[in-house]
Amino acid sequence: MYDGPLLLDTHIWLWHVEGDASHVAAGTTALLDRSGARRRLMVSDISYWEIAVKAAKGKLTFSVDAAVWLQRAEQAPGIRLVPLTRPVLLQSMRLSGATHSDPADRMLIALAQLDNVPLVTNDRLILEYASSHGGTPVVDARP
Repeated sequence: MYDGPLLLDTHIWLWHVEGDASHVAAGTTALLDRSGARRRLMVSDISYWEIAVKAAKGKLTFSVDAAVWLQRAEQAPGIRLVPLTRPVLLQSMRLSGATHSDPADRMLIALAQLDNVPLVTNDRLILEYASSHGGTPVVDARP
């Protein structure tokens, strides 16, 4: 049973903070709860940015202003924000093989690789990339 830190994909962070477990496997919910109890849920600054962008474009709506939601979400129990670093930015451009072009996903993959921390995701393209390219630890959160 894995007991280390976890890197949350943007949608996993959103669902976790909102308490929406319907999109996540029960085992993943338990894993998130265990890691959260030890303050081992990592959220990249790129996810913070991605939520802000989607809210600004109207693709995400909250019951409060997005800035308020983000401030609360970064202080949610178990969450630890991780800054973007230059090595992550460089690694995101050096990913082997074909990956999709979403820069946020590339940065999350790079962070997972460099820190050797599993990326918890439902994203099929990320999961396929990890399956076909060694060195990208992931947790398949799909129900």
